[in-house]
Amino acid sequence: MARTSRYIGNAREGRKREAGLRRIWGKFLLRFKRLRVAVLAIVILAVGGLSAAIGLIALTSDAGTFPGDPGPSDFLERVLLAAVLVLAAAVPLALAALKRRERSLERIGVELARIRALDFVRSGEAELDPDTAALGFEIGLLRKTLRQRDREFAGVQAKLERLIDLGIAMGAERDTGHLMETILVGAKEIANAEGGTLYLRDADDILRFEIIHNDRLGIRQGGPGAPPPSLPGVALFGPDGQPNRNNVVSLAVHEERAIAIDDAYAAEGFDFSGTRTFDARTGYHSQSFLTVPLKPHGGEVIGAVQLINARGPDGRDPIPFSPEVQRFVEALAGQAATALDNRLLLDAQDRIMDGMVRFVAGAIDAKSPYTGGHCARVPELAMMLAQAASDAREGPFADFAFTTVEEWREFRIGAWLHDCGKVTTPEHVVDKATKLETIANRIHEVRTRFEVLLRDAEIARLEAVAAGNDPEAAAATFAQRSAQLHGDFAFVAACNVGTESVSDADIARLVRIAATTWERHFDDRLGLSEAEMARLEGIPVAPVPAIEPLLADRPEHIVRRGRDDPAVDPSWGFNLKVPLLRYNFGELHNLSVRRGTLTDEERAVINQHIVQTIMMLESLPFPPHLRRVPEYAGTHHETLTGSGYPRGLTAADLSIPARIMAVADVFEALTAADRPYKKAKPLSEAVEILHCMAEERAIDPDVFALFLSSGVCDRYARRFLTPEQIDGVDTARYLGAETPR
Repeated sequence: MARTSRYIGNAREGRKREAGLRRIWGKFLLRFKRLRVAVLAIVILAVGGLSAAIGLIALTSDAGTFPGDPGPSDFLERVLLAAVLVLAAAVPLALAALKRRERSLERIGVELARIRALDFVRSGEAELDPDTAALGFEIGLLRKTLRQRDREFAGVQAKLERLIDLGIAMGAERDTGHLMETILVGAKEIANAEGGTLYLRDADDILRFEIIHNDRLGIRQGGPGAPPPSLPGVALFGPDGQPNRNNVVSLAVHEERAIAIDDAYAAEGFDFSGTRTFDARTGYHSQSFLTVPLKPHGGEVIGAVQLINARGPDGRDPIPFSPEVQRFVEALAGQAATALDNRLLLDAQDRIMDGMVRFVAGAIDAKSPYTGGHCARVPELAMMLAQAASDAREGPFADFAFTTVEEWREFRIGAWLHDCGKVTTPEHVVDKATKLETIANRIHEVRTRFEVLLRDAEIARLEAVAAGNDPEAAAATFAQRSAQLHGDFAFVAACNVGTESVSDADIARLVRIAATTWERHFDDRLGLSEAEMARLEGIPVAPVPAIEPLLADRPEHIVRRGRDDPAVDPSWGFNLKVPLLRYNFGELHNLSVRRGTLTDEERAVINQHIVQTIMMLESLPFPPHLRRVPEYAGTHHETLTGSGYPRGLTAADLSIPARIMAVADVFEALTAADRPYKKAKPLSEAVEILHCMAEERAIDPDVFALFLSSGVCDRYARRFLTPEQIDGVDTARYLGAETPR
């Protein structure tokens, strides 16, 4: 940059000299015009004065003394005639000399005007008189100097402009691959080099090849969207742990300075065996090298740029890299190192965030294997649908597309985190496979009561026989009681599984069975947790032996909702229908669930996972390019009609990505084969359910049609469904159906 400053300073000095010369020239022209008039006046006055003087002399002399001499008047006439003749000859000669001088000065003026207009092309040799030749020579030297400085300055200015453009481009580039290519291509352009290589330093102190370009050989390896070159990297340290100084790239990195080599075949102290082997194999000649480390301000060297074979003006034979070019490449490398280091740090942050997202999904998987697969499969299906929508060129998705890497990443993170709130959902609710299950399946406790009743019946039979009653009658009574107990328990157990719907008659039978009593002989307050004891507070202790119902809804089964429950906090805008109780563990209450295994209270707890998802994500300080993650993750239970939850949004509130998420979530839930509480549905049945939901506008009909027409349905089924589930779908039937808009 010092040479650049010198060029600029010389150009400024030249322009100052030209401006000063222009001012002097203007003054000179003005004075010359005045001089021309003065000279003419002086010539006339001189000739007239000379004539007058001669006449006076003649008048006062002894003219005519000799016989035959003219008198004074004749002599005066002759003198005046001679003066007139001299004046007539002198004036044209003076005017001609002045005209010649004026033409010379006009030519000089033209040259000065050309210089002033920065036109340094000579128009031909100007004919100057001897008096102005020196001035013309100086002007010629000035023109040549300014022309040379102008050429140099134009080259410097072009490189500076390119350097500024590259700095702006590198600062704005968000893709690491494009950034590295911009750095290498920019360095090649500034240095006018045939080829170049960009290295990055990895955690093992290896300089990895990232991009290789060579214009003459037509080599393009690495760069945006392409794998890096497969060449082995350059080790910064040898096996003995000492710095590797035999390789010019590693030496430049170790010494943190640029290294220019004019001729690799004549250079000493460096190992160019690989270069010679490459040249022998390809017929190429590697001659001049310029290696510049990439070191961000205040940081360690992160890589290097190596340029090969600077091209001369003719573009044929390679030339050494000049010191001026080296300084420009070093300036570019300084900017590039900072931009690349920042980009690599941002990439590392992105990887950390992506890892945290998968960590959350993994935590849900570890907490509940029944939903972990869901958290992994929904993003896959959602991304497939989003890609199909982005590829559409007509129809309802013609104007939709994710056009940047950030937009795709934003949607992918939202899909991965769509159920992150389930980390707060209790396992006994998420994993509830039977109606009586909490931490454990309480059917075992109920069975024990039936066992007690059966023992009581057996004791009653034995007591009847011991009392002298008919043994056969006692046995018949016991058999009848045993059959009733076995039948009742089998019915209770069947209700507990939750695979069949429960009718009013079934509930009536459960109530009758629950009315059966048994006798407890042990204190039911022993061995309880603090939470259980808290729920028993205010409930009188029943003395033993105590008579209790076979199935009971006890006061201690009630868990009331806390005041800080976010589901009822109006500031979040949720419109969930929340039951009065948080939990109701009553046995009869749970066994009376008509479909599935969850009570209304537990279903509300399940539904509140989306509340927790929204609260968790909206509390995070997402950067601008990820600001829609909460929206994508928190709207997959909304519908187009406003009947969804947790905020009751309508079609006007739901973006296309949000609608895609809803379809992906529902279809995965219908076809998942790892749920403990339901059987996976075949493909045809799942599609039929989606069709019905589309007709009711519970999901977007356009997304449902895209799901079928784009082939996403078939591709997803082949990847994630069992062979038994894939039973074929008549897509033409659904695509031809009219769905309400």
